[in-house]
Amino acid sequence: MAEAVRQQAEVVRRLKQEKAGPEEIAEQVAKLLEMKAAICPEEGKQKFVLKTPKGARDYNPKQMAIREKVFNIIVSCFKRHGAETIDTPVFELKETLTGKYGEDSKLIYDLKDQGGELLSLRYDLTVPFARYLAMNKISNIKRYHIAKVYRRDNPAMTRGRYREFYQCDFDIAGQYDPMIPDAECLKIVHEILSALQLGDFLIKVNDRRILDGLFAVCGVPDSKFRTICSTVDKLDKITWEDVKSEMVGEKGLSPEVADRIGEYVQLHGGLGLIEELLQDPKLSQNKLAREGLGDMKLLFEYLVLFGISAQISFDLSLARGLDYYTGVIYEAVLLQPQNDHTEESVGVGSVAGGGRYDGLVGMFDPKGRKVPCVGVSIGIERIFSIMEQKAEASEEKVRTTETQVLVASAQKKLLDERLKLVSELWDSGIKAEMLYKKNPKLLNQLQYCEETGIPLVAILGEQELKDGVVKLRDVTTREEVDICRGNLMEEIKRRTCLS
Repeated sequence: MAEAVRQQAEVVRRLKQEKAGPEEIAEQVAKLLEMKAAICPEEGKQKFVLKTPKGARDYNPKQMAIREKVFNIIVSCFKRHGAETIDTPVFELKETLTGKYGEDSKLIYDLKDQGGELLSLRYDLTVPFARYLAMNKISNIKRYHIAKVYRRDNPAMTRGRYREFYQCDFDIAGQYDPMIPDAECLKIVHEILSALQLGDFLIKVNDRRILDGLFAVCGVPDSKFRTICSTVDKLDKITWEDVKSEMVGEKGLSPEVADRIGEYVQLHGGLGLIEELLQDPKLSQNKLAREGLGDMKLLFEYLVLFGISAQISFDLSLARGLDYYTGVIYEAVLLQPQNDHTEESVGVGSVAGGGRYDGLVGMFDPKGRKVPCVGVSIGIERIFSIMEQKAEASEEKVRTTETQVLVASAQKKLLDERLKLVSELWDSGIKAEMLYKKNPKLLNQLQYCEETGIPLVAILGEQELKDGVVKLRDVTTREEVDICRGNLMEEIKRRTCLS
């Protein structure tokens, strides 16, 4: 056995020297560890580390209460706009996801083959949605989907960047008149960010056709459009000089072409800028750019009617890296004042993004049947991080239950009566609790209400039972009133609806 271990160790050493693939090396290392464990069982045992996997996290009840509040705001907005919901598997066939995300494809989590199918964890909710539409031959739907997605990324958990996280997607699929669904998606982002009260925000919009036209007139080869797109998209994080350096040094563009791109991608504004670019001698000659600018003008006219144009900026640096976008693209960023002496604001991170992807469904349809789609994804994890920080900073008490009343007793040997009353309350649809002790002290029961934020206490005592009443106590004001047993349910509902 020792000789077999030595030979296996040699195999591992040789594979490392030959720079074999990481999967092959990992497989041989696993075999070596198994052999070592068989010879020296104690030596093979590693100390168990109790932790969550890298890039994932647990959520305590307080955090979950904040999450539920955010989800409720988002879902109510989606429903207000007439969306229905669907669900899809957490993993897809690997070929379903391959080739849809451009340079980000390297972040897809592949699963080990367990049953004759090569599978990957879903990277987003958009590609599974397109697969769902093609598979079920659906040509019109307005849907939302809230679920976890996975990215084999280097997590930055303090900035709300994880390997496992939720996405909240809203999409409109179908053939409609230009820019009406697109404008509604932007209205939804505006409604949600306003309702969440995260502070000032800006929604940047652009169009992939404008970008492609811009690259063409600046002299970028067709084969480099997408890779240059992903570099331009970094302009909100790094300076133009760094972007230009990457274009020239890493992507192989000439400095002259990069400078021509720079003249455009640093522009941002509104309808005035769109009008100006429609008259631009170079851009106006490009069919794609002309179409994109025409639709952008129409979009802004609708945004004015929706009353949200003040928070929308036409920004030529916005590129969004995903390959499947075909038209309008947008991204919402939160703003904060740069310092006390200026009114300028700076972005502190994207909290929503989306756009039009008219060709994605056709990639899955056997007949190449296209279904135009436009949608938005709310960056829920970053929003959660901000909401948690705000709750901590304000030291506000976050309720983690929705209990309306605690059934308590003032004397001993009243467990049976408490059980009967709490059961009556549950059967009436009232959210009620009681302490799991036969004879709890009244003070302990009242303290429990104060700690958990329960607003009312229904107190039973021998005298109350004789009189057919329940003493109802308001935990905050400490006011007590005797309520006839038959009227208790309505009184609790009345008081907790008002609170």
